Amino acid sequence: MSRTQELDEFKGTLGDLVEEAPELKQFSGFIESAEATTVLDHKTKELLSLAIGIVTRCDHCILWHTDAALEAGATHDEIVDALKIAVVMGGGPAMTYAVDAYETLQALEAERSE
Repeated sequence: MSRTQELDEFKGTLGDLVEEAPELKQFSGFIESAEATTVLDHKTKELLSLAIGIVTRCDHCILWHTDAALEAGATHDEIVDALKIAVVMGGGPAMTYAVDAYETLQALEAERSE
């Protein structure tokens, strides 16, 4: 399964969960509100979210926010820079997740170029 398919499947299941547990819609609303671009631009917020996803060791967050950063116009170099900052803040464990994020970046870039 491609990384794009994996992300689409995850988003679908997340949507199903939110529909079944409507209490989670409030949290989804908060996410949308926090991600709104009022001060920081969307690309910057996605790069921040990616770095935090690495530090918190969230595999799905890494996939989601790598994809979103690319969609927001982040370049390969900008994403790699965010990976470096994540390692600065998270140390050795973040380094292993930065590798995962780098592999995700490479896979998503390859899928986009097909």
